[in-house]
Amino acid sequence: MRPELISYKIKDFTTSSGVLLNELNLTYEVFGKPLHTAPIVVINHALTGNSDVLSEEKGWWKTIIGENKLIDTNKYTILAFNIPGNAYDDLIIENYKDFSTRDIASLFLEAIDGLKIEKLFAVIGGSLGGGIAWEMAVLKPKLIENLIPVACHWQSSDWIIGFNEVQMQILEFTDKPLEIARMMAMLFYRTPASLESKFNRSQTADGKLFNIESWLRHHGNKLNGRFEVSAYRLMTHLLTTLDITSHHETFEEAVKEIESNIIQVAVDTDWLFVKDETIETKNKMDKLEIKNEYHEIKSIHGHDAFLIEFEQLESFLKPIFK
Repeated sequence: MRPELISYKIKDFTTSSGVLLNELNLTYEVFGKPLHTAPIVVINHALTGNSDVLSEEKGWWKTIIGENKLIDTNKYTILAFNIPGNAYDDLIIENYKDFSTRDIASLFLEAIDGLKIEKLFAVIGGSLGGGIAWEMAVLKPKLIENLIPVACHWQSSDWIIGFNEVQMQILEFTDKPLEIARMMAMLFYRTPASLESKFNRSQTADGKLFNIESWLRHHGNKLNGRFEVSAYRLMTHLLTTLDITSHHETFEEAVKEIESNIIQVAVDTDWLFVKDETIETKNKMDKLEIKNEYHEIKSIHGHDAFLIEFEQLESFLKPIFK
């Protein structure tokens, strides 16, 4: 059964590109303890994700969120927003260039304010979701007690911007846009070692395909069945716009007011958000005397390790959520 979605109406919102939205429907889900009865943890979803973080059937982070798990629903209120336009709530946004990751963070924060939430125990997100968490912390530097960006960075690199451009070209000029874009992306979410360990040049039972080919086609078809081209285009664009310095001259200027305990988690084999960027960020924050930690997932699985190596992630974050 599809989880219940709650709506929050955003009115008269102006995007960073100057577009006025008279009304926008922001949807979210609440898990665990009712709002205002326990510490609140906000979970930001990644590019093809949504607000369903822990349902038995489709919860994408149910391994670490739930009863007696790392983020224990007996102890915390879990708040998860849908990025507007991800189509999980049937909202379609075609004018994707009107929005930036900063806008999404602003929309989340407006809803948080409207819900009369004055403090967040933690904001955690992987990939695009982690980038939005960074944006939230810069916009509201006193709101978040623990900022936990996972497998992400606070600014999209040239590598990611280039990757996203190829994704956009696939969406624009192929006859199976979602399938092919997803197939290409899956190769970047993993590593050669990861795929070799999984398939080792094995073939399908009928011998017509290598299993890697079958696997890529499966993921392309699967995404096409649950996602929209407009949503994929918007999310890819948002990832390109990620940059907390867009309204500041430097990184140091952007983060100097943040009062959060910042816990960065990188993946040693991540090809997208490479660990060196995260280590450099830690060094900068150390010089600014901002309270922060750096942890590194060791894995052959690349970027997707944050959705695979749950035991390592739990070991890093257990001191926060104990």
